[in-house]
Amino acid sequence: MAEINISIACGDYDRVRALKDRRVTVDGCEVTFIPMGPEELFFRALRYAEFEVAELSFNSYMMLTARGECPYIAIPVFPSRMFRHSAVYIRTDRGIDGPEDLKGRIVGVPEYQQTANVWMRGILAEEYGVKDSDIIWRTGGQEEPGRDERTPLLLQRDIDVLPIPKDRYLSEMMLAGEIDAFMTARAPSVWLERAPNIGRLWPDYMSVERDYYRRTGNFPIMHLVGVRKDVIEKHEWLPASLLKAFTAAKAIAMAEIPEVAALNVSLPWIDVFQEQIQDFMGADYWHYGIEDCRDEIETLIRYSWEQGLLARELTIEDIFHPSTFAVSKT
Repeated sequence: MAEINISIACGDYDRVRALKDRRVTVDGCEVTFIPMGPEELFFRALRYAEFEVAELSFNSYMMLTARGECPYIAIPVFPSRMFRHSAVYIRTDRGIDGPEDLKGRIVGVPEYQQTANVWMRGILAEEYGVKDSDIIWRTGGQEEPGRDERTPLLLQRDIDVLPIPKDRYLSEMMLAGEIDAFMTARAPSVWLERAPNIGRLWPDYMSVERDYYRRTGNFPIMHLVGVRKDVIEKHEWLPASLLKAFTAAKAIAMAEIPEVAALNVSLPWIDVFQEQIQDFMGADYWHYGIEDCRDEIETLIRYSWEQGLLARELTIEDIFHPSTFAVSKT
């Protein structure tokens, strides 16, 4: 079988680096790996389908899939996971002492559809009784004016969500006190620069997140990997080959973390941290595949549907290529 040329556009994470440096190959493929940050990558992939294989925002992918407009079909590879209780920033001079105090407040988000925000809105509603309709939402650029939703927002519910003026950006408005809180995947400059009156909703967020995982077993999935549909039509074997390769690359990264002869990560005691995490979350805490991640996937689908982001309710079968449901074992 002659090899095909494919591009893989993805963040430069340790768990995909073995694909980038060709220690892992994709069966039947000659790969051009294109490292790229999520904002540019998601925009180019979802607007223009530039890449044969691309890391995608999970929720934006679901929105387009529900509309029948997505050029990609997903495989159950999840290059980005993150607990997101750390992602809610507040004005500390507004009497916001807990989640319930967000009711009636103006909360800025870079994009309403951002997967991190879908998770946090779902958690706020499910665990703290703070519904999305209880909050005034304002969208726009985080650090510069002009950012739009990467996929047109067609909400199926009546929610107060509007863009900020085109010449403004959210960090500036947070600093000026024009918004009460900020929910974002990327830490805002007003927090990084320790601006006055800026804090986190949960200062001890790690304890809150550990308690959340202990109770739910969810390690929230942010991104997945999509394969362009026109490429799959020509090469039906490709999704399974990609799943195999991404899984092998992740296994290499996980094995390299505790190497102490020469640290692969610039963090002392990384081997100790990994042991503690594995004791708490299990040896393979960064799961790929459908069955091992079913609860997290179904939770995110439910949150997105309940928040009016999906044109129709999706199932797991709607999201992933059929060949990735069965995994061969030795």
